[in-house]
Amino acid sequence: MPHPFRLRAAALTVCAVLLPALLAGCGEDDRDEELTEQELSWKDCPAPSDAQGGGPAPSPLPGGAEWQCATMKAPLNWDEPEGDTIDLALIRARASGEASERIGSLIFNFGGPGGSGVTALPAFGEEYATLRTRYDLVSFDPRGVGRSAPVICADDQQLDAYFQQDATPDDRAERTELLDNTREFNAGCEKNSERILPHVRTTDAARDLDLMRQVLGDDELHYFGISYGTELGGVYAHLFPEKVGRAVFDAVVDPTQTPEQGSLGQARGFQLALDNYAEHCVSQVEDCPVGDSAQDVKDRIAGFLKDLDAKPIPGLFPRELTQTAATNGIAQALYSQDFWEFLTDGLEEAYAGDGTILMVLSDSMNGRNQNGEYSNLVAANVSINCADDRPRYDTEDVERRLPAFRAASELFGDYLAWGLIGCTDWAVRGAADHPEVSAPGAAPILVIGNTGDPATPYEGARRMAQALGEGVGVELTYRGQGHGAYDSGNKCVRDAVHGYLLNGKVPKDGTVCS
Repeated sequence: MPHPFRLRAAALTVCAVLLPALLAGCGEDDRDEELTEQELSWKDCPAPSDAQGGGPAPSPLPGGAEWQCATMKAPLNWDEPEGDTIDLALIRARASGEASERIGSLIFNFGGPGGSGVTALPAFGEEYATLRTRYDLVSFDPRGVGRSAPVICADDQQLDAYFQQDATPDDRAERTELLDNTREFNAGCEKNSERILPHVRTTDAARDLDLMRQVLGDDELHYFGISYGTELGGVYAHLFPEKVGRAVFDAVVDPTQTPEQGSLGQARGFQLALDNYAEHCVSQVEDCPVGDSAQDVKDRIAGFLKDLDAKPIPGLFPRELTQTAATNGIAQALYSQDFWEFLTDGLEEAYAGDGTILMVLSDSMNGRNQNGEYSNLVAANVSINCADDRPRYDTEDVERRLPAFRAASELFGDYLAWGLIGCTDWAVRGAADHPEVSAPGAAPILVIGNTGDPATPYEGARRMAQALGEGVGVELTYRGQGHGAYDSGNKCVRDAVHGYLLNGKVPKDGTVCS
């Protein structure tokens, strides 16, 4: 079953061994001039599409700057660049400083995979005001996502039923049902989106990035990648090391791991975040309303989830809060320390029989809005993961691995282990066991790891820095909580990022921020 909160839990990417390496050496003269020299028509942004998540058009930035949107044509199949094209959705805010101080475009990918950058960048726009003094801020919907040839697997009613199922089966009948539902979901992806499915690998998106760089008029790619966006950035650096400009990777995916290793690492990461939440709750001046001690908090959650497995409670009518939805909602709340208060409120209400808050958190993770409409986050997440990842797991594989996952996390172990079957019977062969990110000769890339990160555990940052290569990966540690470091607002982290992106000052490798 796909678990969208596992940003790269069942998936690490790609280099389709020989051909990408050959294509990496192709020069611009070999590319289709019609694509590299296309002019983008920037206009006021429309309201987000259903696949992007719906809602109103983005509000102006402080000071009145308007967001502008455009579409860029890219080859459907990068192995046949003269063939059919697809439209990729872009958004930008122009640099706010003097024209003479402008460096170029700073392109963001916020992760997922499957998240819409066209909707995410405006949501976080004020956070990047300092960076906008010298850059046009740019983001995009990667291929398969949002308005960029979106993958569609199921309708809203089918997705409601899909997310109500038991994702941690206890017996043969439940295992069979989970596998059958996964196969049915995956068959829907093939039926509805057969044309795009073979072309949503991270290597494809990396080539889109290089085309974007050229179309935007930049000699180098200046880039800010978050979560899965760090993997995309690493693959780009491998394919186009000479084109890497100033780049920051935050909430870093470990590029050395197989899907199984990545999921197991996330089990440990979310368990660590839960441990930290429990300790924080009971350390407050007022009594923690969901436990008398940190262990009591965790024991009560585990008991509550076990009870839900047998008897769900009311959630958002007509849906009930199931064990799966509650686990998903808890995981969502662990992404940021700012959400911990919602987790406490949600647990307190759920213990009293009201699952509304945990259901809202779960819906947010799954891309469901308050009108009951889903973005294509889940469909894109599964499609990109399965196109990238060569390993395929069946129920027997999971059962053999369950003891290790349970040892890593009593609460999340089963959930993440069973997520490994998400690519069962996928229509497209996976590309590789893990992505290739070595980038000898590239400019320095600032790689930031957060010691309390649940989704991309801290150890991945060092492995990314090492895999990028000597003189390329520059590691910075943030001793904090939540997924990512820059958006925590920590001054030390922001000073390091601003110093590099704005002034070219590379922090000392091994810098620690608290």
